[in-house]
Amino acid sequence: MIGVGGVVVEEARALLIRRGSAPLKGEWSIPGGLLEVGETLEQGVERELAEETGLQVRVIELIEVFERIFPAPPAADGKPGDPSKPQYHFVILDYLCEIRGGSLCAGSDAQEFAWAREEELAKFHLTVAVLRVLRKAFARARERIASPPL
Repeated sequence: MIGVGGVVVEEARALLIRRGSAPLKGEWSIPGGLLEVGETLEQGVERELAEETGLQVRVIELIEVFERIFPAPPAADGKPGDPSKPQYHFVILDYLCEIRGGSLCAGSDAQEFAWAREEELAKFHLTVAVLRVLRKAFARARERIASPPL
């Protein structure tokens, strides 16, 4: 499955959401979700952020592509699931975005949202991949401020 995410960095803070459904239900993450058939990657990012945050965004640039494989759940008797049949296998493309409009509110798959400075990320117990993407996004956002595009 192809997933897309949008990292919004405003005033040296990144927008995080608490996931409302599996996988990662209840955990903090980057807003995003599955790409729909016939949708471009940028359209998917824009739609997902509108659905989950109420914000209208413009996609600026790709931050990272990675994959996340969730193992099969345990059987009813507690035995480990079949490793050859993972529950989920996502290829995720995360993009740096800027806000163009809208009103911030937790929607669709987001239970709540938070703005976090780079030094505050540890308190959100993010996955290693999400933390890596956010650190890259903060660096890119700083570069954009130092050398704005023409």
